Amino acid sequence: MTQAQIEVPRWSAKEFEQQVLESGLRVAVFDCDGTLWSGDSGYGFMVWSIEHGLVSRSTSDWIDSRHRAYREGNVSELDICGEMVQIYAGLREQELRAAAARYVSEHVRGRVFAEMAGLVEQLRSRGVELWAVSSTNKWVVAEGVRPFGIPEERVLAAEVKVAGGHITGELLDVPTDGGKAAALTRVGLSRPDAVFGNSIHDLAMLEVAARPFLVNPSPALLEAAARHGWSYFRPAAADGIDAAVDGE
Repeated sequence: MTQAQIEVPRWSAKEFEQQVLESGLRVAVFDCDGTLWSGDSGYGFMVWSIEHGLVSRSTSDWIDSRHRAYREGNVSELDICGEMVQIYAGLREQELRAAAARYVSEHVRGRVFAEMAGLVEQLRSRGVELWAVSSTNKWVVAEGVRPFGIPEERVLAAEVKVAGGHITGELLDVPTDGGKAAALTRVGLSRPDAVFGNSIHDLAMLEVAARPFLVNPSPALLEAAARHGWSYFRPAAADGIDAAVDGE
């Protein structure tokens, strides 16, 4: 057990739910990978789409080398998240939407944290405005949060311009680190009632929230939580599993 874990109080599922539901939230913002479900769906979809022939061999070799450099610390989080969307340039967006739906159905639905699914449903039934913010591509995120009742227009994720139904390489946004807080500010949520996140890349938007809720925090986020005096919740399915995804 690390020093940060010793210093950071951990809520039980009941305590966590009580803390959230008694906060009188009007707007709640959720990170996705590691927060609503386990694993890294951005990287997972990239690998899956390469295996299913959605990108050329030369492009797949290039992004593989870039991702290895990222894991070695030689490519930034911002750059790799953008490039993992740009590799689909030239494809029809409808094709990517269909691929994302299949991938999420096969590889994400079964990894949703039951406690988070139940909590979000309670918030939705109370009329809370729900948002998702992620550095994963928007096609996967929008599909992943659909069952949570989060509409696509409230999904802020890695996105490129689409022209004439075809994907381009022109980046529109890559919300990660400070970019997550900036994306929220652009839609008028500079001080959301609550933010739920799991990684150090969520720290900036957790810091601007009236109520920051740490779910399944990575080691780096636990260290930040100790400095801020925050508590955290670990879903039962995540106990004993490394909470971080690539880059965290």
